[in-house]
Amino acid sequence: MLPLLKKAGLDSSQPANYRPISNLPTVSRVLERLVLARLRPHLLSSSNFSQFQSAYRKGHSTETALLEVLGGVFTAADDKQVTVLIGLDLSVAFDTVDHRLLLDRLRLEFGVTEIPLRWLQSYLEGRTQCITMGQHKSHSTEVDVCVPQGSVLGPLLFAVYCSPISVVIDHHGVQYHQYADD
Repeated sequence: MLPLLKKAGLDSSQPANYRPISNLPTVSRVLERLVLARLRPHLLSSSNFSQFQSAYRKGHSTETALLEVLGGVFTAADDKQVTVLIGLDLSVAFDTVDHRLLLDRLRLEFGVTEIPLRWLQSYLEGRTQCITMGQHKSHSTEVDVCVPQGSVLGPLLFAVYCSPISVVIDHHGVQYHQYADD
């Protein structure tokens, strides 16, 4: 892993100001793109993938998400309704993805089974990471949570992992829209 500053201007002497980025071989990235091309249509066509999930979908962007939010706010204002906007910054969100839970969700809620599920399991599990800075390299440690940042599949797998949030909100009868920054 190559540590990169989370934002320009942060103190480079503070380890917490860095985020890990996976340095993946070219062949791995090509393979991930092939899997993504087959997996994305299947996941996005599922009724369990939130229709309001904006990130990581064709034809959706931060611009379309902003237009949707503003349209909803303006419509509510015209109807003299109260609007509450809650923004969540899920810092280090990719680092919190539990592999077992993600794999169970893919199988039970999205119907990914057999060879594709086993491939995704092998993709996620048994990963190790170390930090390299200049000539120095840390000891490798096993990673049992997270989707790899800098990977091709990471964003889509994270969206799948977060998919139940819409069910929880629906259960409480709240009208909402879910957006993520690309």
